[in-house]
Amino acid sequence: MNVRNRWLLISVGLGVLLNPLNSSMIAVAIARLQDVYRLAFTDVSWIIFVFYIASAVAQPVMGKASDLFGRKKIFLTGLVVAFVASLLAPLSQSFGLLLVFRIVQAIGTSMMVAVGMAIVRIHITEKPATALSVMSIFLSGAAAFGPFIGGVLIHWWDWHAIFFVNIPFVVASFLFAWRTIPNDQLPTTVTRDMSFRKWFALMDAPGIVLFTAGLVALLVGLLSAKSVGHVSAWNVIALLAGLALLVAFVRHELKAASPFIPLRTFAKYPAMTWVNVQFMLVNLLFYSIFFGLPSYLQMVRHINEFHTGILMLSLGLCSLVVSPIAGRWIDKSGPRPALLVSGILMALGSIWIVTLNASSPVISVCFALAAFGVSNGLNNVGMQAALFQSSPKEIIGVASGLFNTSRYLGTILSSLLISIVMGGTFNAGGLRVLGLILTVIAISLVFMNRRRLESGQLASP
Repeated sequence: MNVRNRWLLISVGLGVLLNPLNSSMIAVAIARLQDVYRLAFTDVSWIIFVFYIASAVAQPVMGKASDLFGRKKIFLTGLVVAFVASLLAPLSQSFGLLLVFRIVQAIGTSMMVAVGMAIVRIHITEKPATALSVMSIFLSGAAAFGPFIGGVLIHWWDWHAIFFVNIPFVVASFLFAWRTIPNDQLPTTVTRDMSFRKWFALMDAPGIVLFTAGLVALLVGLLSAKSVGHVSAWNVIALLAGLALLVAFVRHELKAASPFIPLRTFAKYPAMTWVNVQFMLVNLLFYSIFFGLPSYLQMVRHINEFHTGILMLSLGLCSLVVSPIAGRWIDKSGPRPALLVSGILMALGSIWIVTLNASSPVISVCFALAAFGVSNGLNNVGMQAALFQSSPKEIIGVASGLFNTSRYLGTILSSLLISIVMGGTFNAGGLRVLGLILTVIAISLVFMNRRRLESGQLASP
């Protein structure tokens, strides 16, 4: 890999890490924010939920925008938006205003994630899986070390620091990206003298509104039921409204001349659709462990937060170590073997969780964490490679955005699954039930991947 490509990876990596970093750092600030704003835990937990919802909606929207207006422009704009949000959020005088800046921060960081992988895939043609593995290190490392970084910052300063810490990353990424990311050649349908109405038609504003309103209503209905612990009439109304809006969105997209999400194209490339479904499921598996095992260690095994954090590092470290190895492997053999091995590891890790009880050696938890950490490293690179193999170049932005939306949907579903299984109290029996459910999902993925391997639907490079 030449020097130019290395600097391109660094500039994009410093930008895309901001989304997982900010989604994970905030977890250790919940208790502090409760004290500052004098709110209940269920209210403060929306600082996490709004980030996931905004990211899930913004990434395909910004992916579509990048296909039309240029990926470099969207990436640099995202850095500016993230800078403003990170600067103003710590100055919030009310929790409502903090939520607004948190949403703005999610949109800004999503602009970078939505197009960052596409920039790397388009402009680095030499050993593309290796390049994707480097990006995976930025993403996985930020998610793995986010809680640790957030804890240190809050301990030595205060919760404001978890926003201010973004500013050096934003500035460095902007300066490098300005020089290293090539300018895009815009589609022939885009001209500088286009009318505002034509811009709206190309972006498919009605489709974006229907998609956004439907997904937000659906997720708010689910997450508000989780936060209060029961399903109310309002939750049911929100869920039904979300489903109705998404049905209307599908009907609109099938008729639109320039659809926001080209559903007919997705129908022509079923492998691209399958990649998104599988990515949602593997994130459901991964984040069920990411959120579930810390609760088991603290509530069942009575291990303190510091030692729990140390044990959880094995998950992120295994992912970091495996990512570059996965990149070289996938460059040679394609994503097929890596995804199959990943599924087997997730199945073994899930089975291991079923064997845990209140007296199991704590070190045994590390075996499950290691299995999921290695599988996560394989998935992050393998799924990206499979996506770009199956996606037409002209919609690579929106495809990448939807791919990351699948990640957040899997994350949200994992949180809901844990709540349903555990009820009001986290216990060893509930963990075993969770392990059984995850085992079934993981084994199903193994068999489906094996069938696709045999049919050659995940082609080698």
